[in-house]
Amino acid sequence: MHLHRHSISLRRLCRTSIVFQLLLISGFWVAGEAIVRVTGLPVPGAIVGMLIVLALLSTGKLSLHTVQRGARWFLAEMLLFFVPAVLAVLDHPEFLGMLGLKILAVIVFSTVMVMVVTAAVIDVCYRWDVARKGVGHAE
Repeated sequence: MHLHRHSISLRRLCRTSIVFQLLLISGFWVAGEAIVRVTGLPVPGAIVGMLIVLALLSTGKLSLHTVQRGARWFLAEMLLFFVPAVLAVLDHPEFLGMLGLKILAVIVFSTVMVMVVTAAVIDVCYRWDVARKGVGHAE
């Protein structure tokens, strides 16, 4: 009974505390970094950490509510993570010329490609999930 009470309070903490969720998401990132360093995978640790979170979410071992508020905070404050890059442009005026335009073209092209591939993967996964569950085929 005592253990059950602690389990409930831990779950409540996970779902309500943004700080705990930020720490949990950061923990997945650190775990991904550790896996990459140990195995020598040619993939960023953050990607491996995201795959861990995806696997846990898809198997039901991790509830969406456990990381939802923390993930929303990271998305809302994402601009803060790019401030150092913007300040670097101010230190290098050559980025404001032709070199900057070339870099901008690469950034725009790669961003569009990431969005297209992400949309295609989500579409394929959604169609696969609908076909697997048989939803939408009832007439």
